[in-house]
Amino acid sequence: MKILVAVDGSEASLHAVRHALHLARAGLRADIVLATVQQPTFFYEMVLAPDADVLERLSGAVGGRALAPAQALLDAAGVPYTHEIGSGEVAPTLVEIAESQGCDAIVIGARGLGAVRGALLGSVSQGVLHRARVPVTIVKDEVAS
Repeated sequence: MKILVAVDGSEASLHAVRHALHLARAGLRADIVLATVQQPTFFYEMVLAPDADVLERLSGAVGGRALAPAQALLDAAGVPYTHEIGSGEVAPTLVEIAESQGCDAIVIGARGLGAVRGALLGSVSQGVLHRARVPVTIVKDEVAS
């Protein structure tokens, strides 16, 4: 089994990583793919006024920074993984990465926006859930609100 774990550097995404670790410790034999998605860099940003944020996106540093806490958790647990950094709209790009990597499942953290805000704004987890052709586990925060 191969599991894509979506990460963005947030605590919510680390809950997803911890859940994948829990599954591995419980005996699930799975390959883990950490995936993060960066905002695309547009040509005019590169040409006109490349500031530090744009240069960081161009170099992939933002994606690397988003992956770092998740990688640290998996490294500390001795669990092997691969990683992918995508660019584009987050939910469809995560699903594309899962498909291209041959993943059998996706694990993603919940943001806890609530039903009304989630319905108005949409959410990455909902977008992944609706687009994915594989099972999706949405991991709620460990601390109850």
